[in-house]
Amino acid sequence: MKTEENQQDDLVSLYRSAFKEFGGRALWNVCELEDPTPRDALVLASHLRVAGNLAARRLAERIEKLCHAAH
Repeated sequence: MKTEENQQDDLVSLYRSAFKEFGGRALWNVCELEDPTPRDALVLASHLRVAGNLAARRLAERIEKLCHAAH
């Protein structure tokens, strides 16, 4: 089982990947945060689902799964 610190690192990594891959298309109106919380990541996932393509939706699902695993 992953520690909370590892989960946070994974979450930040996925968060950064989302901006790198989909920033111009799906996240143009979202500010990238230096130290995102799980809540911030869930907001990002929502934007990916609404404005992104299938790959963005899959990334959103991974982010949501990781956020919910932390609870």
